[in-house]
Amino acid sequence: MSGVTGAADVPAPAPTGPGLDEATARRRFVAVSFLFWLPIGMSLAPAVLLFTERGMGLAAVAGFFAAHSLTAAAMELPTGGFSDVIGRRAVLATAGLLNLTALTLLGLTTAAWVFILGMVLMGSARALSSGPAEAWYVDTVHAAAGPDADVRTGLARGSSAVSVALALGTLLGGALPWLLGLGPDPGAWLTDATSGLVLPLSVPALLGAVVEVVFVLHVLRALSEPPRPKATPRTILSGVPAAVAEGLRLGARDVLVRRVLLAASAAGAALATLELLTPGRAAALTGAAESGAVLFAGLACAGFVCSALGSQLAPAAARWTGSSERAVLVGLGAGAAGLALLGITASTASSTDAFATATAAAGYGLVYLGLGIAGPNENDLLHRRVDSSGRATALSVQSLALQLCGAAAGLVAGVLPLGPLPWLLAAAVLLAGALLWFRRAAPEPPENARLDQDTPIAAPQEARPHARPR
Repeated sequence: MSGVTGAADVPAPAPTGPGLDEATARRRFVAVSFLFWLPIGMSLAPAVLLFTERGMGLAAVAGFFAAHSLTAAAMELPTGGFSDVIGRRAVLATAGLLNLTALTLLGLTTAAWVFILGMVLMGSARALSSGPAEAWYVDTVHAAAGPDADVRTGLARGSSAVSVALALGTLLGGALPWLLGLGPDPGAWLTDATSGLVLPLSVPALLGAVVEVVFVLHVLRALSEPPRPKATPRTILSGVPAAVAEGLRLGARDVLVRRVLLAASAAGAALATLELLTPGRAAALTGAAESGAVLFAGLACAGFVCSALGSQLAPAAARWTGSSERAVLVGLGAGAAGLALLGITASTASSTDAFATATAAAGYGLVYLGLGIAGPNENDLLHRRVDSSGRATALSVQSLALQLCGAAAGLVAGVLPLGPLPWLLAAAVLLAGALLWFRRAAPEPPENARLDQDTPIAAPQEARPHARPR
C-alpha cells in the first residue's frame, strides 16, 4: 500500500526508529511537543504589548499577526510533503531554527519590517512543525509493534503536552515582565543597560529563543530515523507536489478521512469564534480593557488545562464509548454544548450576572475539554488510513482545513452583531461536525486485503483508505 502515488523518484523508507520501543518513542514525542510550544506560549502572551511599546499601532499589530497566519496557511501543504520526502527530524530541526531566529528578532528589534519578518519566520516554522513529530511517533510505534498498535495513548499525551506548554508559557510570558518591575526594578536596569534594546516585555521572547536551542538539540539527538534516499532538487520537485496531490485526493475519496477533515474544520470555526469574542466579554465583565486582558489570560490558561485534561481522557473515552469514532462524537458534542452555554449567557442583561458568568466559564472550559477528547481520537483514525509515506502530508491537510475554516469563521463572527448569535452559530457548526460521526464508517480490511488498492471490495465491512470507497 502506498500513501503517495505518483512519486516514483521518492521510494518510501521503512518506517522504523532503530532500537526504540513504544514507551521510549512516546516519551520523546511528548518532550518534543512540549519544547516546541513552550516558547511560542511565552512569546505570544506579551506580544501585542511589546509591539505597541515599540511604537506600533494596532493596525500594524494586526498586520503582523496576519503575516504569520497567511504564511502558515500558504506553506502548510508543501511543508507536509517536504517532511514526507526528506525526513521528520530535518524538518523539525529547521522549524526550531526558524523560531529561534524569529524570537530573537522580535525581542530585539524596533523596526516594523523586522517584526513582519519575524512573524513570517514563525509562520513558516508553524507550517513545518505540523505533522513531522506525530508522523515520526506513529511510524516508530508501527515499526516496533506493528500497524495495529495502539497510538491513542501517545497522541493523547502529546496533545496534553502541547496544552500544558501553552498554559505554562502563557503564565510565564505574562508574569515575567511584571516580576521584573518588582523590588529594585531589574527591568528598568536591563532597559538602561541595553540602551532600550531589551525591554522587560522582550524577555519572554528572548528566553523562548533559549528554549528553542534545547528543542533543536533534542530533536537531533532523540528523533532517530532510518536512512532515506538522498534528497536532490529533482526528487524534491517531483516528490513534494505528488505528496500534496495525494493528500488532497485521499481526503476526497476516503469517507473516514473526509470526516476527520470536516471535523477539523468545525473545530477551527469554534476556536476562532472563542478566541475572537472572549476578550471582549472579559473586558465587559471587569469594566476595563487592562483588567479584562488579565482575566482573559487566566481564562486562556484554564482553557489549555481543560484541553490537556480532555486529551488525557481521550483513550478512556474511546474505551467507554466503544470506538474512537464515538469518542469524537462525544467530544465535539460536548464542545458544541459549551458554545451553546456561552451563547445563552451572552445577552447584555445577563453578562454581569454571577450565575451567568459561572455558566459561561463552565461553557468555555467545556469547549476545550471536548476538543481535547476529540483530537487524539480523530488522529488515531487518520493514522489508520494513511501510511508512512503520506502521513505528514495528511496531517498538514488536516491543519490547513482547521486554519482556513477558522479564518473564515473569524471574519463571519466579526461582522455579526454582538450577543448570542455568533456563539450559537459556532455551536451549530461544531454540532454538525459531531453528527458526522453518528454513523460508524466501514472498518479496514484484513492485512492481506491491503496489497492491491484497486481490488474491489466484496463486503460492506471491508473498506480501505486507498481502495475505491464504497
